[in-house]
Amino acid sequence: MNEPGRTRRSGAEEPERAATRSGGRSARRGQAAGEARADAGARADAATRADAAGRADAAGRADAAARADAGGRALRRGAVSGAVPPRRSALRARSFLGTLKALDALSAAGAQVSVRVADIDSGEAVLVGDDHLTLPVAGLGVVPLLIEVAAQIEAGTLDPLQIIERTAVDPVTVGGLWHQLKAPALPVSDLAVLAAAASDATAANALLARVGLDAVRARVEQIGLVKTALLDGFRDTRGPDDAPHVALASTGELAALFAALVNAHVVSPAVSAQVSEWLSLNQDLALVGATTALDPFAHDDDRHGLLFVNKTGRADGIRAEAGVIAGPRAGAAYALIVCFDDLSVAHRVRAHEAFRALGLDLMEYAY
Repeated sequence: MNEPGRTRRSGAEEPERAATRSGGRSARRGQAAGEARADAGARADAATRADAAGRADAAGRADAAARADAGGRALRRGAVSGAVPPRRSALRARSFLGTLKALDALSAAGAQVSVRVADIDSGEAVLVGDDHLTLPVAGLGVVPLLIEVAAQIEAGTLDPLQIIERTAVDPVTVGGLWHQLKAPALPVSDLAVLAAAASDATAANALLARVGLDAVRARVEQIGLVKTALLDGFRDTRGPDDAPHVALASTGELAALFAALVNAHVVSPAVSAQVSEWLSLNQDLALVGATTALDPFAHDDDRHGLLFVNKTGRADGIRAEAGVIAGPRAGAAYALIVCFDDLSVAHRVRAHEAFRALGLDLMEYAY
């Protein structure tokens, strides 16, 4: 008996229902295949877009690197021309752990250490350690002397071609080349080159005798330095009536002074450019400069866009250096002074290793 409301399907209807079921399965399979093809197409399209984005990103990074390299070259040119260098930022992590470890070892051994590293664009302190201390800096005292020489040349009160006799100053052989040369007299400009490039004591003393110690001290005050002083000329031996050191300074002021020189802010752009050009000839790359792989005798126009301007100071138990290092990523002004007991070669080597540790960290900062 049939149940009410339910219609019994005849046998003829079964093939139709089977065909319907078969068609539904085929439709579902077709739909699934279509969805799979659509999904594969979407994935392929996404991969294409990702690949295009990757190529665009790589092109962007290459373009950014090119712009950074151009900025480094512009900074180097600006140091000579007096132009204000472009603003840049450091793209890598700022870590000076190697320097800190080396300086901690020196301090533990009884050395007196002072250090400062600052970004040349922002002025932001990157590494600071007792940078307020006033310490002896030996030949670094030549820097304020060169500033005064350049300022007097710009003012017209000093002729750069004025000839100065070597006999105008007492003989001194603590460093330099002039006392070994046959030329008995040289022009002011050549003496400035010798003082900056070869730490020539005789040339520095001749310039100091010409421009006057009082003028150098007045210039130091005029540019705002309160912990930096040129006390005396160079001497083979220092007696009880002589100043105990050639010069004194703090790393805080030295780092700021070199940043101002490269940024054309000392006295005038022309004076800053002239002093920076003289200092870029410095051949003493044995301390911080040892890690730059630059040619000590020709590094004022590096093919890789590395700007390195520095001056060192050396005396018994004293090693000091200040300068600017700048590459495609960033630039930093730095100063490091180490006063130590010069009891053996090992003591000197340990002091020099600290400067080289700083050099490595500075290269990582710049590149």
